[in-house]
Formats: sequence, C-alpha cells, structure tokens
Amino acid sequence: MPKKGKKLKLPVTDEEQLLLFQQKLLADEEAAKKKERLLTQFLKDKLAKEEHNSALNLHKINTQWRTVLREVKTKELHKDIEILSQTFERVVDCKDSVIKSLAKDLTEAEEQYAHALRSHLHNVDQLLTLQRRRLSLLEENYNMELEVLTKEFETERKSIIDHHEKEIHYLQDVFMAMEQNYLDSEYESKLEFQSMWDDLKNKNLEEKHFLRLQLENIVEDLWKRFQDALKNYTDATEDRKIAFETLKVKDEKSSKEIEVQMKKIQRLQEAISALKGKITAHSREGEWQNQCIRNDKELVHVQLRKLKVQRTQARTTSQENLVKLTLESNATLKALKKAVEKGEKILKLAEICRKFETEEEKVLPFYSSVLTPEEQEEADSQNPEDLTEDLAKIMMDYAGMENFWKRYNKVKLEVLSLQHRRLQLLDISSKLREMLKQYLDGISVSDEVLSHLNPLFIVNYRSNLPQLPPPAAQPAGDARPVYNVIEAAHIASRIL
Repeated sequence: MPKKGKKLKLPVTDEEQLLLFQQKLLADEEAAKKKERLLTQFLKDKLAKEEHNSALNLHKINTQWRTVLREVKTKELHKDIEILSQTFERVVDCKDSVIKSLAKDLTEAEEQYAHALRSHLHNVDQLLTLQRRRLSLLEENYNMELEVLTKEFETERKSIIDHHEKEIHYLQDVFMAMEQNYLDSEYESKLEFQSMWDDLKNKNLEEKHFLRLQLENIVEDLWKRFQDALKNYTDATEDRKIAFETLKVKDEKSSKEIEVQMKKIQRLQEAISALKGKITAHSREGEWQNQCIRNDKELVHVQLRKLKVQRTQARTTSQENLVKLTLESNATLKALKKAVEKGEKILKLAEICRKFETEEEKVLPFYSSVLTPEEQEEADSQNPEDLTEDLAKIMMDYAGMENFWKRYNKVKLEVLSLQHRRLQLLDISSKLREMLKQYLDGISVSDEVLSHLNPLFIVNYRSNLPQLPPPAAQPAGDARPVYNVIEAAHIASRIL
C-alpha cells in the first residue's frame, strides 16, 4: 500500500521528453548568445579604448618630434638665409652692372632699330606693291577665264533645257493620243459586252422555261405515283396515318426548300456562265490592249533611254567642266596661299637677320656692282642664251627680287669668307698649341717629358740631345743635318 503523503510519479511519454529536450537546447542557445554578446561588447570597448590611447600617444610623439624638427630646421634655415643673403647681394651687384650696360645697349639698339625699321618699311612697301600688281594680273586672268567658262556653261544649259522641253511636249502629245485610243476602244468593248450580255440573258430564259416544263411533268408523274402509293399505304397501314401526315408536312417543307435551293443553284449557274463569258471576252480584249500598250511602252522606253544617255552625257560634260574649274580655282588659291606664306616667312627671316646686321649694312643694305661698264658689257655678251618672250616675261616677274639676290649673295660671300678665316684661325691655334706644349714640356719634368728629347734638360752639364761631332771629324762623304735650337719662350714672346 502506498503512503498517503507522497504522490505517485506518472510515466513520461516520448513527446514530453522531446519538448523538454528542445526547451533545454533553446535555453542553452540563449545563454551562449548572451555570453557572445557580452564578449563582443567587452572586446569592442577594449578596442575603442586602445585606439583612443594609441591616437593620444601618437599625437604626443608627433608634437615632441615636431619641436625637435623645428629646432633643427630653424638652424638650417638660418644658415641658408645667411648664405642666400650674401649670394643675393653679390647677384644684385652683378645685376645692377648688367642693367647699366643693358641700358646703354638699349639706347644704341633703339637708334639702330629706328633706322632698320625705316628701311624695312620701305622694303615692305616695295614688296607689297609688287605683290599687289601680281595679284591684280592673276585676278584679271582668273575673272576672264571664269566669264568664258560661265558663258559656255549657260549656253549648254539653255540648249539642254530647250531640248528637254521639246521632248516633254512630244511625250505629252503621245500620251494624249494613247489616252484617246484607249477611250475609243473602251467604248466599243462596252457596246460589244452589252450585246453579248443580252444574248446570254435570252438564252438563259429559254433554257429556264424548258427546264421548268420538264420539271412540272416529272413532278406530276411523281405525284400520281405518290397518290397510288398513298392509297396502298393507307389501305395497308392505317395505323401509321398520323405519322405519314407528319412526314407529309415535312416533305412539303423539304420540297419547298429543294425548290429554293434549285432556284439558287440555277441563279448561280447563270451567273457563272455569264461571268465565264465576260472573262473570256475581257481576257481577249485585255490581251490585245496589253500588247498595244507593251509596244507603246517599248517605244517610250527606247526614247527615254536616248534622252537619259543625252542627259548623262550633258551632265558629265558639265560636271567635268565644273570639276576643272574648281580644281583650277583651288590650285590658284593654294598657290596664292603658298606665295603669301613664303612672303611672311621671308619677312620674318629678314627681321631675324636684321638683328645681326652691322652698321655698314644698315646704312648701305645693297652693294653696288664691282664690275666696270666694260666688264659688264663683256659679261652680257658672253651669255649664250637667247631671250624669248616667255623667258623675258619670267625675268620681268623676278626683276623686283634683284636687291634681294644682291643681299643674299653678299651674305653668302661673307659666310664663305668667315669659313675660310675660321679654318685659318684653327690652323694658327693648332700651331700655337704645339708651341705652347713644347714650352711647357721644356720647363716641366715628368716621365713623358723624360721619355722624349728636351733641349732644356741638362744633367752633369750635358743635355739629352744627341751630340754632333765637330765638322773636322766628320768624314767627307757623311753630310749630316745641322740643328738650330731656339727656345720656345723666345718664339712665343715674338708671336704672341
């Protein structure tokens, strides 16, 4: 017997065990999540504190390091400022002296520039007058050629337009004649169609009347047979009389429908036959009309091709003339642009070269001929080339460039003379270098000097030059050269 104070433990089912197990798992997961949240929050706080401390320490280190760097940099800057102040004073003194010399040069250059500007303006005016004359001649020739081409183009254009208008009028007349023929043929075809339609209608009415008579006879025979059969049937089958009456009504209805359908079929057959006749008639007429139209079309196409060929030929000729005109105009424009660019380039080069001109060249820019009148006549008579009209024209075009070629030839001669003078000076400088080297070798002592003969080097009252025997000691047949030794210092003092 169980005790009264204690309760009995009931057995636990599987579902309750599962529920309890799931509740424990959920509670464990919540506890783990709480721990993870606390841990992450602690780590975040710690990380923020470390970052704050590191930033603060870095700021302190930077402030201390900056003070040290400022002190070092101030010392370096003080030294640099002292050096720069000294260099600046020296440079200012140099610049002042340069400015004074440049002011003097500037006054001289302004005077030279004013003189050069006057001569340059005079030359530019002459070049501009020559260029304007040449441009006016080219423009007159271009306008004359343009007028001739425009007149030819207008005459050709008028002739083409007149021919085109004549052809259009001819085609319009042909079209009107074709349209009139078509209207006449259409009227005749309508009359023929009306007559054929009347004939077909009369034939169809006769056939319809004949068929109606045949059908009435057939219906009467059938009606008689039907009456006989009806009597036999009524006699034999009185019980089915009511059904027969109903069938009779249906038969009447069907007969009426059959009549209606027969009428429709007859109408359709009539319409089909009429349409077939119309189609054959129209097909014949259409074939004949199409043949006529094809022939007319071929003629019109032939004429149209001829007109197109003529038009294309006229267009090609006009286009070729226009292309030639445009090409020539473009070529002239390009030639004029090149001439202008060449003139601008020459003027710029003249301005650059004027800076390097001497006072004599500025005063007398064009030298006079060195030849005497007799020599000039001999030079002209020795020219074997006979002057023609074309050559004379070309020479007249380039007569204005005579002063330019004078200056160019003068500069070319000066360049050649300077090159020759440069070669002479280089030869003289090489000789002086050799003499200076001999002198320096004579007064200096080195392995290279000792390895060669030196007249100034004496040891034990003896020179390293080979000693020549006295003249009496030399044999009669031995004729050796006699050397005259001169000091390099003496030669340098004489030459320099």
